[in-house]
Amino acid sequence: MLAENLQKFIVSLLYGSLVLQSFIVLVNPMNVNKKANLYFGLFLFFWSGYWILDVLLLCDLQAGEAFKNVIYLLQIFTPILLYFSVIFFINPNYTYKRYNLFCLVIPIIYALFLFNSKENKLYYTVAMFIDVSHNLLYLVILYFKIKHHQSRIQIISSNTDHVNLQWLVKFIILMLITLSITVGYELYNIFIYKKHEHLWMDMLFLGMVYMTSYYSLRQKEIYPIDEHQRKELLAFELEDPAELDKKKLISDEEFEIARQRLLLVMDTEKPYLDGELNLIRLAQLMQMSSHQLSYLINKGFNENFFSFINNYRVQRAKELLLSERNHKLNLLGIAYESGFNSKTSFNTIFKKSTHQTPSEFRKKSSDL
Repeated sequence: MLAENLQKFIVSLLYGSLVLQSFIVLVNPMNVNKKANLYFGLFLFFWSGYWILDVLLLCDLQAGEAFKNVIYLLQIFTPILLYFSVIFFINPNYTYKRYNLFCLVIPIIYALFLFNSKENKLYYTVAMFIDVSHNLLYLVILYFKIKHHQSRIQIISSNTDHVNLQWLVKFIILMLITLSITVGYELYNIFIYKKHEHLWMDMLFLGMVYMTSYYSLRQKEIYPIDEHQRKELLAFELEDPAELDKKKLISDEEFEIARQRLLLVMDTEKPYLDGELNLIRLAQLMQMSSHQLSYLINKGFNENFFSFINNYRVQRAKELLLSERNHKLNLLGIAYESGFNSKTSFNTIFKKSTHQTPSEFRKKSSDL
């Protein structure tokens, strides 16, 4: 009895949380990532549809077959909305293409099986299988899309903490795991245990909803507000790296001069101390195009923009950690003074470069 009442409470909380979060995301109080948040808010609302029939049952409200079919039909569009949300997070200037219509193929097939399931129960089983498979397919596609974005964003940004969409990667992995467990659990219930309780599944989904709510509302604008800078960075990020490598953007005579000038700018003006430094800002400082600067860093230092800038920040952090004058400065203060925007990114990048954390580096240095 206790477990049954707890499940009713979790279902109500889960449905209400999703509806409330979808409303907040759609309102978009921070006024950022407008198209991405529009689709993400719709995704959350459609996702809540997976529990609306349970909530109606708790309220002693009977849903008719037509209403149920509408709910089931809307559910198939849930991963598609998430897909376009991610697309617009990655590229806010994205324009719809004809091939986007292929997204409707599976929903149409699903609808055909669903609306004929009354006469044939096998059709209903096939429709539910399509629903689950459809979700899994989109989640896998989105995982690789975001991973590609994370590798490309390092070409134009020196700090990727708030723009790499890592929270969406975590959400997708959790969703894949939870869906896989749910499918296994349902099969177990159908063929072995014959008892349909979803308490633990619903609790897992509830945890995911709160995690998603926390990170989605903190998601900053990924690209600059300035439309000109945004277009330039997007064009640069979406360009094929292989094509860029083939282009010779700086002549041999000017290359070494430009390389030495970049080193001089980094040493004298210390632009790496700016936590929001991106490729365009440094290119403006160097009085060259962003394409030329990226070419210079790639060919002259065999690094991308992200690693080039953060190597300077790590070096600056080492100097501060070794300095007795800054001994009372805590690690967060060291991070900010070195150009890092957070302690997490500071620890991650510092350890990757030196194979030890900043605290370990400071302790070893003080023991000498």
